[in-house]
Amino acid sequence: MGKGYAEGPAVEAAEEARERMLQGPEPVEVPKRRAVLGSTAAQPEPHVLGWEDEVDADALFESGEAWGLRVVLIDDPA
Repeated sequence: MGKGYAEGPAVEAAEEARERMLQGPEPVEVPKRRAVLGSTAAQPEPHVLGWEDEVDADALFESGEAWGLRVVLIDDPA
């Protein structure tokens, strides 16, 4: 004879909830954004020059204003 409330979908849902609680909270995903890094005469150490969609890296390099350019994914501070 069945136990009624202790069987079926309700028990399965309770067990899943208990397992999720044991695993801890879900990690928060931080959005990433592509940034252009490079060096300039004013700041020779590599630093963020701007976001890839807002800065023309090729134009900066061709003009000589910046060098050692690379694009990296970093956390979006917004």
